[in-house]
Amino acid sequence: MGEVVSFELGEETAEIARVVVEAAPGVEKIPAAERVYAYVKAAILDRTYPGGELLTEGELAAAVGVSRTPVREALLRLEESGLVKLYPKKGALVLPVLPQEIDDVLEARELIEVHAAAKVWPRRKRLIEELGQRVDEMRAHRKAGDAKLFLEADRAFHEAIVGAAGNQILAKLYNSLRDRQVRMGVPGIEVQPARMDKSITAHQEMIDALGGNSVKRFRELVVAHIDSAAADLRGTR
Repeated sequence: MGEVVSFELGEETAEIARVVVEAAPGVEKIPAAERVYAYVKAAILDRTYPGGELLTEGELAAAVGVSRTPVREALLRLEESGLVKLYPKKGALVLPVLPQEIDDVLEARELIEVHAAAKVWPRRKRLIEELGQRVDEMRAHRKAGDAKLFLEADRAFHEAIVGAAGNQILAKLYNSLRDRQVRMGVPGIEVQPARMDKSITAHQEMIDALGGNSVKRFRELVVAHIDSAAADLRGTR
């Protein structure tokens, strides 16, 4: 499977995927279905299993070292997440990313983030320090040229805002949207540091707006940032 992409997966899922791949001590203590789910999800998101590939229960069971029963359970979860389509007696087809999916994910992401921006405004002062730490991390990863960790800090920034809104259902949905966005990919971020600089500037502007008195300005910056991400993604079609 190669290197597991540990960004944008969620820390727990990424760690399980790593443990499975490395056959690390204690792997047998992780529920079998959870092992399969983390392994396959990581492989789909980093495009080791590309869109259009048919995965069989037997192959996955052998790869993770489990029976077929937990494989079926894991594939059902992945189907619910919109990552695969199950075909009885054949396997699971990794769903390709379609232009409509890009539009749908970005529209849903904007709805959630703009809603969260309004909800957190009354208690925005609490967020400024945490968001500042995330931007500091982005700057450090930009300096080191580590695009993966940069994107991880980027995601943590936005998750902090959505999480502070206090709606756990929306927070969970938002995480799944970001997972799907990873698979869409933005080729070239590793060789286009200007994109990182642009992103850092946009995030700092959001923090500065939180320290001001205009919720309208903050929401406009959130929308502008998502629109910028949309332009990058649509440029990969």
